Amino acid sequence: MTPSLPHQGGPPHDPEQPAEDPRHKAKRRALTLLIIVLLIGVPAGYLVISANQSRDSGKDKEAMYSATGLTAGWPSKVQRRLYQVTVPHPADDIAYYETNNWKTSRLYVQFHTNPAGLDSFLEAMGVRREQLRKDYIAVGERDRKVSGWTFSGQGPWWGLTHEQKNPAPTQDVVVNLSDPQYPTVFMVSRTVP
Repeated sequence: MTPSLPHQGGPPHDPEQPAEDPRHKAKRRALTLLIIVLLIGVPAGYLVISANQSRDSGKDKEAMYSATGLTAGWPSKVQRRLYQVTVPHPADDIAYYETNNWKTSRLYVQFHTNPAGLDSFLEAMGVRREQLRKDYIAVGERDRKVSGWTFSGQGPWWGLTHEQKNPAPTQDVVVNLSDPQYPTVFMVSRTVP
């Protein structure tokens, strides 16, 4: 006789699963769709917004750095410190322009002030009003072309060149005193990097 083999049972008794309720199926599909939208749509939306902001920022910077001629407003604190330009209080109609190349960097600044403001501006440079020379246009031809200054209007015009040892900037100043109570100051401060 042959030894008896253990008896294998039949297939497990599997009661039939009831069919999925249509409402439950719709909820499951909606939840799946929501998760897909959140996982793909939110990062994609963020990338679009970020790209637009970056492009706009680049356009603003491009406009600022491609500007030619004077720009209304105050030079930045870094520019004022680097070029040793102290715009006095009170001052208005302030405008500036910066140029840089491998040889020389220049900051052009112009503003209106009062007599006390002119004195404090000159004092901050380390010079006095008595050092201004009548009819001396200290700003050179090249710098006049770059800035658009002509110095041909009503005067008197006074000027000085304040030379300093590198790395401190050399400063050319022209002052229009046609209205002594409201002088106009034009300055070019240049430094060698």
